[in-house]
Amino acid sequence: MADTSETKPSGSWFEEWFNHPLYLAVYSHRDKDEAVRCIHTILSLSGLDLINPDLVSVLDIACGAGRHALELARLGYRVTGNDLSPFLLEEARKEAARNLLQIELTCCDMRHIPAGGNYDLVVQLFTSFGYFDSKEEDRQVLGKVYNTLGSGGWYVLDLINPLHLARTLLSESCKSSGELSIHEKRKLEGERISKTITITSPSKEQLTFQESVRLYSKSEIVRVLQGEGFRVETIIGNYDGDPFEENESPRMILFCRKP
Repeated sequence: MADTSETKPSGSWFEEWFNHPLYLAVYSHRDKDEAVRCIHTILSLSGLDLINPDLVSVLDIACGAGRHALELARLGYRVTGNDLSPFLLEEARKEAARNLLQIELTCCDMRHIPAGGNYDLVVQLFTSFGYFDSKEEDRQVLGKVYNTLGSGGWYVLDLINPLHLARTLLSESCKSSGELSIHEKRKLEGERISKTITITSPSKEQLTFQESVRLYSKSEIVRVLQGEGFRVETIIGNYDGDPFEENESPRMILFCRKP
């Protein structure tokens, strides 16, 4: 597929959308049970479930409202959640307080995450990679992740599988969340999947938001990760840990390690 993003910039749609309270209404189906399943799979396949959680430090990049970070904290791991959205971080902070969980939360662009964290595990889940206008910026994120991991540390990157998406893409759909009506239109544009989300209130007021994420084939993302120094250990196709099948798996979850 041709790279058209440089002539059609996605801008900073994520700064507005992820900081809006309606974001959680649109993605309310991404619930705690899914997060628990995902974290169990990650810990099991990395072998970190065999280590005392007190000795394991974790960074959750683009942690949002903290579904995965809070589950890791509940299990006793030393967790830092990072996101660009003050609104979502505050939701994570309130949930941690309600459940008496210890978690550190930081607010910065993933392109500028400080080096030297010496983390044992960095997770980047639920399609939180590929937001930026250029591939170089995506590589910048990977370089930051590499530098924040300790030797032998794990990086788990959760992406959409583009071949499965192209075959199953639903161009338009409607759903409800409480009293809100949510209309979503999706299209593949070059190497990106774009979505327009229109939210209508009971009084017929409407708000519209955009999403745009770069898609990576298996061969390309493996090459990019290896170029940043990672060793790709395994790839799974869903949050249950089933093996990745390039034409059938909905997700492409890469388990990488810093030598």
